[in-house]
Amino acid sequence: MRVRLDVVGKAEGKDVLPATTLVFETGRATLGFAETEQRPSVLGLLASGRMRPDSGQVLIDGEVDPAQMRRRIALVDAPDISAPEPNVAVSGVVGEELMFAGRRAGRSRARKWLGRLGMADAAHLPVSNLDPARRIRMLCELAVLRGDVEGLVVVSPDRHGGDPRVWWALGSDFADRGFAVLMIAGEASRLVLGPVTGVGPDVPADPTAELPVEGTAP
Repeated sequence: MRVRLDVVGKAEGKDVLPATTLVFETGRATLGFAETEQRPSVLGLLASGRMRPDSGQVLIDGEVDPAQMRRRIALVDAPDISAPEPNVAVSGVVGEELMFAGRRAGRSRARKWLGRLGMADAAHLPVSNLDPARRIRMLCELAVLRGDVEGLVVVSPDRHGGDPRVWWALGSDFADRGFAVLMIAGEASRLVLGPVTGVGPDVPADPTAELPVEGTAP
């Protein structure tokens, strides 16, 4: 699977998302950039086929097909969209996602699933109390339980704190498992992860270049 956002923008009368180009594809983790409170979620919605751009186009395997994108790409941990409510117990989050994935749910099933993930001790905790690495790993593992999911768009993992290299390593692990992974974070994370991804802090001037790491145009 290959997804390309080709100079996409979202206006709605305001500068919601300036023109942005990026590519993410099967077997590779890609770091996308979006600053401000709203833009990471907007970029995530566009990259997963859940919002139409006001300019530019979003392609999956060379075609405009939002329905296919929604089926094949999971939007993970997007604030106010797909992120779990902060006070819900971890076991409750797991039980709900097991149900959505067509698996047998319930508290005991959720605890067993968490046990296989090495997180049985967290079952009773509010999901907001999970450390960033465990939260992101759990939500991504739950997302890929759905049989059609081939890609993950993870929104603002940096908002939970911690070392960006930890969640970047998690994203890379899922890419190694054959998923297309896009992780959307801010400029501070790019400065930390530049050496890890092989891309420095300067975004190339060509807005249509195909990049493993992409920024938002000014």
